[in-house]
Amino acid sequence: MTTSVVVPVKDDAALLARCLKALHAQNRPADEIIVVDNGSSDSSASVALNWGARVLRCVEPGIPAAASTGYDAARGDLILRLDADCEPDPRWIAAVVSAFHDDERLGAVTGDARFTDGPETLRTPLARLYLGAYRSLLSITLGHLPLFGSNLAFRRTAWQAVRSDVHREDPDIHDDLDLAFHLGEGHRIARLSSPSMGMSMRPFTAGHFGRRLHRGVRSVIVHWPRDFPPVRWGRLMLRRRLSITTGRRTR
Repeated sequence: MTTSVVVPVKDDAALLARCLKALHAQNRPADEIIVVDNGSSDSSASVALNWGARVLRCVEPGIPAAASTGYDAARGDLILRLDADCEPDPRWIAAVVSAFHDDERLGAVTGDARFTDGPETLRTPLARLYLGAYRSLLSITLGHLPLFGSNLAFRRTAWQAVRSDVHREDPDIHDDLDLAFHLGEGHRIARLSSPSMGMSMRPFTAGHFGRRLHRGVRSVIVHWPRDFPPVRWGRLMLRRRLSITTGRRTR
C-alpha cells in the first residue's frame, strides 16, 4: 500500500523542520509528504520545499480546511496525518501500514503521544491524563474510539466516502473529532498500539487549553441532534447487528 503523509502548518517553521527530518528518517519511507501552508507569514513553506515536500497553499483559515486540502490531494492508498509540532518515531509509518495489512476491514487507526518539551517530570503523567481524558469522554460521545489528530491514518477510500460531509469550512472545530463522527459511521477505527508520537506540550500553555476546550464542545454540538449520544449509539448498534447478521448469512 502506498502512503501519503499530510502536515497542516501555519507559522511553525522550526518545528516543521524537525517533523520533516523525522519523517525522512522513517524505516519505511512515505511515498509522498504533503505540507499544507495555511497562510504562514514565516518560512514554513520554504522549509517544506527544502525537505522535498509537496507544498499546497490553503487560503481558507483553519486546520479543518488545511487538512481537508491535503487529504483531497493525497495519492496514496493510506493517508497519514500528524501536526507540524510532532516528531514521529522511526517505526511510525511501518506500524501504520502493518495495521492496515493485517485487517482489511479497518478504516482508520489512531495512536498515542508523548510530550517532547516542558518539565521532564510532567511529560509522561500529563500525556496520559490528556489522552486518557480525551479518549474516555469522546468514546462515550461517539460510541467508538475517537481520532487523535497528531497521530492518525485512514484509507483514502474512507476519506472519499465522507469528504463531502466534514465541516471543512468551520475553523472553530477540531477536524480530527469532526472526522471521527463521520468515519465512525461506516468504518472501523482501531487503536495503533505503538509507537507513540512525540509532540509539543502546547495544549497546556496559556490560551491554548481554553481554546481547545471551546472547540471541542463546539465540535460535538454541531453534530446534534442527529448525533446526540443516545441517538447515535442506537443507530451504530443497529448497524453493527445488521453487519453481523449479514456476515453470518454470507458464510
